[in-house]
Amino acid sequence: MDDERLVSPKNREEDSVAEKSLRPKRLGEYIGQEKVVDNLKISIAAAKGRGEPLDHILFYGPPGLGKTTLCQILANEMGVNVRITSGPAIERAGDLAAILTNLKKDDLLFIDEVHRLNRAVEEVLYPAMEDFALDIVVGKGPSARSLRLKLPKFTVVGATTRVALLTSPLRDRFGAVHRLEFYSVEAMEQIIRRTAQILGTEIDTDAANELARRARGTPRIANRILKRVRDYAQVTANNHITLQVAQTALEQLEVDELGLDPNDRRVLHAIIDLFGGGPVGLSTLAAATAEEVDAIEDVYEPYLLQLGFIQRTPRGRIATRRAYEHLGLTYPDRISPEDLQSSLW
Repeated sequence: MDDERLVSPKNREEDSVAEKSLRPKRLGEYIGQEKVVDNLKISIAAAKGRGEPLDHILFYGPPGLGKTTLCQILANEMGVNVRITSGPAIERAGDLAAILTNLKKDDLLFIDEVHRLNRAVEEVLYPAMEDFALDIVVGKGPSARSLRLKLPKFTVVGATTRVALLTSPLRDRFGAVHRLEFYSVEAMEQIIRRTAQILGTEIDTDAANELARRARGTPRIANRILKRVRDYAQVTANNHITLQVAQTALEQLEVDELGLDPNDRRVLHAIIDLFGGGPVGLSTLAAATAEEVDAIEDVYEPYLLQLGFIQRTPRGRIATRRAYEHLGLTYPDRISPEDLQSSLW
């Protein structure tokens, strides 16, 4: 269900095709994440000055913020090749060995969803990252022997949306760890204007700001929304996105002024209409909305929590006054949990 949503930050096949032409190629073109970019500039300059590969780098943060893009920029800035794979794709230690032995000096190995690496694969990766060596066991039983193959010096760039799931030995082998934050409205507006220029679409400043405010601080969502609005403008407004065109298109797409879509509003309405604003347990809320528990917790809740529309309590989820006001509902006078507890005594 989440993959079908316009405002889903997860990567889709259509995004992969379009993003290749929209992604910046150099750090100078990269918009936002100023602290990360500044640190990467220093790392690149230092590595070039020493004639060494970059130290292993870990990017973490919500999906759609540019982790893959930054890795490709690093390869361009260093003038090396990059091999892209993902944790789930490396099923066996032999798969990783095949990848490592094909790397050249100073190359980058980008591992997306690195927290999902198999434990046996991780064991092979440890000496490769630390000593640039590959340990191979030849034969079986008493005649088995271990061989150590030297690898050219390379850089592992890991990306994860759930850094807490990384094992400590793996996390400790990354020399530089960078957290990617949600983008400001100003940065999102710059990204939208740049994308519109690449797509050959004229967009007014106020229209770009309108799209930026509804993109959840995520460039992937901004580009996806822009493409849908561009389609509407091409058919109805001679490929010119004005504020009115943007608002009308977004209204048809059912993305409101804060970037909430019908699924987000359905979760809020379930808490408010069915359970009196809460508290309601996670499994009960999932059943009431016909969603999986993981979908509620990992897909819908993070942005609603970020907006301050719901609260997590020991007794369940509660809709806040902000949620009522956004939906145009009257916030009820209710007894706080503390007052209720004192009254029982």
